[in-house]
Amino acid sequence: MDGDGASSTGATPSEEMNGTGNLMDFLDEPFPDVSTYEDFHTIDWLREKSRDTDRHRKITTKSKESYWELIKSLLDAWSGWVVMLLIGMLTGTLAGVIDLAVDWMTDLKEGVCLSAFYYSHEQCCWTSNETTFDDRDKCPQWQKWAELMTGHSEGAGAYVLNYFLYVLWALLFSFLAVSLVRVFAPYACGSGIPEIKTILSGFIIRGYLGKWTLLIKTVTLVLAVSSGLSLGKEGPLVHVACCCGNLFCSLFSKYSKNEGKRREVLSAAAAAGVSVAFGAPIGGVLFSLEEVSYYFPLKTLWRSFFAALVAAFTLRAINPFGNSRLVLFYVEYHTPWYMAELVPFILLGVFGGLWGTLFIRGNIAWCRRRKTTLLGKYPVLEVIVITGITAVLAFPNPYTRRSTSELISELFNDCGALESSQLCDYVNNPNMSRPVDDIPDRPAGPGVYSALWQLALALIFKIVITIFTFGMKIPSGLFIPSMAVGAIAGRIVGIAVEQMAYHHHDWIIFKNWCRPGADCVTPGLYAMVGAAACLGGVTRMTVSLVVIMFELTGGLEYIVPLMAAAVTSKWVADAFGKEGIYESHIQLNGYPYLDVRDEFTHRTLATDVMRPRRSEPPLAVLTQDSTTVEDVETLIKDTDYNGFPVVVSRESERLIGFVQRRELTVAIKTARQKQDGVVSSSVVYFTEDNPQVAEACDPQPLKLRRILNLSPFTVTDHTPMETVVDIFRKLGLRQCLVTRSGRLLGIITKKDVLRHMAQMMNQDPESIMFN
Repeated sequence: MDGDGASSTGATPSEEMNGTGNLMDFLDEPFPDVSTYEDFHTIDWLREKSRDTDRHRKITTKSKESYWELIKSLLDAWSGWVVMLLIGMLTGTLAGVIDLAVDWMTDLKEGVCLSAFYYSHEQCCWTSNETTFDDRDKCPQWQKWAELMTGHSEGAGAYVLNYFLYVLWALLFSFLAVSLVRVFAPYACGSGIPEIKTILSGFIIRGYLGKWTLLIKTVTLVLAVSSGLSLGKEGPLVHVACCCGNLFCSLFSKYSKNEGKRREVLSAAAAAGVSVAFGAPIGGVLFSLEEVSYYFPLKTLWRSFFAALVAAFTLRAINPFGNSRLVLFYVEYHTPWYMAELVPFILLGVFGGLWGTLFIRGNIAWCRRRKTTLLGKYPVLEVIVITGITAVLAFPNPYTRRSTSELISELFNDCGALESSQLCDYVNNPNMSRPVDDIPDRPAGPGVYSALWQLALALIFKIVITIFTFGMKIPSGLFIPSMAVGAIAGRIVGIAVEQMAYHHHDWIIFKNWCRPGADCVTPGLYAMVGAAACLGGVTRMTVSLVVIMFELTGGLEYIVPLMAAAVTSKWVADAFGKEGIYESHIQLNGYPYLDVRDEFTHRTLATDVMRPRRSEPPLAVLTQDSTTVEDVETLIKDTDYNGFPVVVSRESERLIGFVQRRELTVAIKTARQKQDGVVSSSVVYFTEDNPQVAEACDPQPLKLRRILNLSPFTVTDHTPMETVVDIFRKLGLRQCLVTRSGRLLGIITKKDVLRHMAQMMNQDPESIMFN
């Protein structure tokens, strides 16, 4: 190595006598590990971007040298699309498998298929020859547990046995889920979207997107959803997709060695996750853009589109619902909506906003309690208790017993002539002879009224239990429970409006558009609007929410009602607090997330925020030519800063540049191993000229100019904090130095900015825990 160093600098024998020949600027070779960041640290976006530009420049220059290099440069250019293809295929496959497994295990709680135990109830009766259309849910091959064990399907004994086994299966599934999460992958719990948002903003959480997390999250998601708890699989599917993205990034050095590029891939993976969760590819791209991503260049938009397309295509090939659709809730309504209906739609928007506020406040209070009391020490017990309560209360009510997705599907459905649901128990007019599609409004029968009571009880149950379920130590999504709350409320309102229109068609509001014998009101549409309103109230999505909803249901002409409800729910919820549920959880966990949507309006200056303060010891700095290796090592050992400013001398404090702690550590370690004569008393030089060794007995100097960042971001002490916050947000900085006339005064880190913002909002600045 020694000889290499001498020859690479082209040193003459006389230089070697002076000792400068051995002086090797070994940084021409990249260090192992140097680009990696510590766990729970923020990446430096500017640095990652400039490193990628350098890499690109090198590849372009080399590609002109030979055909082989040209092929390599083309492969490099295509690697992004290849990664997207792989992510889409794996995400689509996992989503299909999860859907099929959830279907089967949800039905397993009630009974089993005798012809093939791995068939769900629906598949079992499809394959049967003895199924009639009217009794399509009943077939001899499908037996409930009581019938299988005792031979009786009716009576109190059978009901009690079925009840008991339903609760037992639910407890078993949730116990397995929480145990697997606890033992193998603690990061697999929750929805994952708050953490994904934080990671995409440039934070490092090692293992959060690892292989174990992917495996355990996929398995436990099936168990958690099948247990009948009030949670969905949509949020966790975004986490699963991002784990797939991270997995494929490690195959390509372009992404594995550059944290900024990796985040572009993860943004696109999030889009693929929503694409398969809802069967809404365009909604997925917009969700990634509006809700999750921090940095979203145009190139990422195209790649997200491609990944979402491939994922949706793969899911369609698997066809988990057997209806050749990507979604469970596909509906087709035949009636238009009328202007007067905007009033109930907007009222549903208000309900969605109020429910969102109630849910966020209740859930955050409960999660805070979990963090600060003994409750947090017993996650398994908590999950078991909540599952027990959920199962015991859910079984008696047919609307809470079934899976939440099926419930929403039934609430969205329009009552056709062939519907057997209780919600469609209307009194038919015997003289009616009309086409099947266009059934006129009819008076509600006894089935509809009993269904309304059950739905009202289901609504109260869902509202309360979801607050306690979200945030437990199992994978738990929020989209489906929120939509269920809205769909129940919407269906109730829809039936009420429909009956008013039928009984009072001579009222002035109904006169223009609702004649007797016409089909005016579609209760299913109200359920759809309510679902959108409640989901918007909780997450504060608008554009992506409306697109997801109309892709989800195929209801293209109902965009205006959906938009009205989404905007109203956002306004109402924002009146009580600006944060959605994900931002609230980010705050609760103390992640260093600078939200682009927050406005900073206070009139403070950089000098008010910078460290060190008056009472604190002076800033830890390095000088350009008078610090020894031992001084540097002591400084690294005694402090935990991410980097150090380099100044001309301690007297002048004139700033030269900034050096990262990790690079400094690795550089000194490498120099001690590979460069002769570097000892503790060697002087470290950050200057451009080669240092002169005065006497032969002096130790060999160490030149570290190459790891010095000569253009660190600086602001003057009188820069308004509004500007500083904006710079941190838009450039994704880790730290920024404060100077006056070139003299270094202090430093502002991302954590200082977040603490200052918390202080200005009268919150506890120490709540921002991470670095």
